[in-house]
Amino acid sequence: MTDVTDGVLHTLFHSDQGGHEQVVLCQDRASGLKAVIAIHSTALGPALGGTRFYPYATEEEAVADALNLARGMSYKNAMAGLDHGGGKAVIIGDPEKIKSEQLLLAYGRFVASLGGRYVTACDVGTYVADMDVVARECRWTTGRSPENGGAGDSSVLTAFGVYQGMRASAQHLWGDPTLRAKRVGIAGVGKVGHHLVEHLVAEGAEVFVTDVREEAVRRITERHRNVLAVKDTDELIRIDGLDVYAPCALGGALNDDTVPVLTAKVVCGAANNQLAHPGVEKDLADRGILYAPDYVVNAGGVIQVADELHGFDFERCKAKAAMIYDTTLAIFAGAKTDGIPPAAAADRIAEQRMAEAAAARGW
Repeated sequence: MTDVTDGVLHTLFHSDQGGHEQVVLCQDRASGLKAVIAIHSTALGPALGGTRFYPYATEEEAVADALNLARGMSYKNAMAGLDHGGGKAVIIGDPEKIKSEQLLLAYGRFVASLGGRYVTACDVGTYVADMDVVARECRWTTGRSPENGGAGDSSVLTAFGVYQGMRASAQHLWGDPTLRAKRVGIAGVGKVGHHLVEHLVAEGAEVFVTDVREEAVRRITERHRNVLAVKDTDELIRIDGLDVYAPCALGGALNDDTVPVLTAKVVCGAANNQLAHPGVEKDLADRGILYAPDYVVNAGGVIQVADELHGFDFERCKAKAAMIYDTTLAIFAGAKTDGIPPAAAADRIAEQRMAEAAAARGW
């Protein structure tokens, strides 16, 4: 057994980052499916979280990501006030090469086998059309198309929630929620990032973007001539006078290499698990950088897919996502009072809600 595997098992059974209730390894050789479903907690209700389809370098890396993402969903759902625990699934492989109807149906059968303990949705590499296929084998599927009884693309409300988190950050730091004339750098302008650009441009922010996919950047700059593209994230985080940095791609964006050179005064983005390891939140605070906890501000999408289970109403969801502004402000206020980073303040609130729910169930 490799050292990496040892690390995954230690995370699962022994570390503060673990405590997961269940991890399922799934394989369907006929379709090429290899997947991991991680359920972190069902204290608040059935675990809810998306399906990530990604070409991980190793199976061990995929398991580790599923564990981290599932744990993050427990905290996200708790802070969003949802009656759902946290779960996440990852499908291993390049979706551009191996995604097929047969594979998605096989995946749906695995999710269905859990009997409703895990409710799935879209994530990186999966889309509404994919959830429509998965739903043919599994009724515990959200993020489906309106034609198939779903709510459609959840990235619209995800971006709206991140925008509310930015407004709260501006209010806390500068005494005014407006982002007009603020310099905002967005890393990743895909499903969520390009909607976030629209909010910021409409308010009059000075927006900089980067993405590993040239076509994603081109879509933005052709639509908005005043949005500036930079070569990569390394250049983006060093922009002179940057006010807000929004990581909107994969996790781990805030790490020992990026935090020391980050010029922004605020970090508020849509990516999950932005803190590469425990302690990064303190490094940000020590540099005077205000961090809006990712799982708080990016909860708009999960608010939408949770609502889908009960009969989707967009305006109801948008009103709930707008409350991310107030929640973020409350976290900043609590962090200041307790003398701790905002990430720690958010964790305390989420953990208290999960603990109270578990106690009420006699767990």
